[in-house]
Amino acid sequence: MTEQGETGEIITILLVEDDAPTCWRLQDALVKAGYEVRSAGTLGEARAALAGGAPRVLLTDLRLPDGHGIELIREMRQRFPDTEIMVISALGDEESVISAITVGATGYLLKDAFPTDIATTVRDLVAGHSPISASIARFIVRRTQGAAQNSAEPPPGPVLNTAKLTPREIDILWGIAKGFSYAEIASHLGLSKQTVPGHIKNIYRKLEVHTRSEAVFEAVQQGLIKL
Repeated sequence: MTEQGETGEIITILLVEDDAPTCWRLQDALVKAGYEVRSAGTLGEARAALAGGAPRVLLTDLRLPDGHGIELIREMRQRFPDTEIMVISALGDEESVISAITVGATGYLLKDAFPTDIATTVRDLVAGHSPISASIARFIVRRTQGAAQNSAEPPPGPVLNTAKLTPREIDILWGIAKGFSYAEIASHLGLSKQTVPGHIKNIYRKLEVHTRSEAVFEAVQQGLIKL
């Protein structure tokens, strides 16, 4: 029996995981559930697999031997907007989670909190749900509530003067939001690699943040950039 999508086609999955035992375990469970699964252990292998067409679902780790899963998520979202993307990672810090969601992931599961039935989780993802580990959902809720409170009751102190952000800083913020590396941002904007960190330091100071994900979050909240 095969697992089919809403149009009756077989649900195809690209599984990107460099830990062989984890990859075998997931692939075995998904194939037994009726999914058509291709697997890759590196970014390079994943990109090669995509030459054969877009999968319905991408399940990807973030730390890969030849790069970061964020790069793959960003590429997938741009090339194949209909593909559902879920991260399966040991990384549960806010920067990793917000970055993955910002560039296009619709689900995020921690490896130490795998559901017993990964096939059901994939089915939920295809049905339009966003499977997220409980600990991650908790801090996303906290951040959302904090943003709402800040909107209703602005904190005391000087109001953020977004006019202080220069057009170049806005361009760099956009690059951060899209998940580009410092080197890629420098290349796109015709800057030296040494210049970008200086701009980012100024952005952090003006937005009163300390990480890339916080900068993106604040930029979106302030309407400085649109994703």
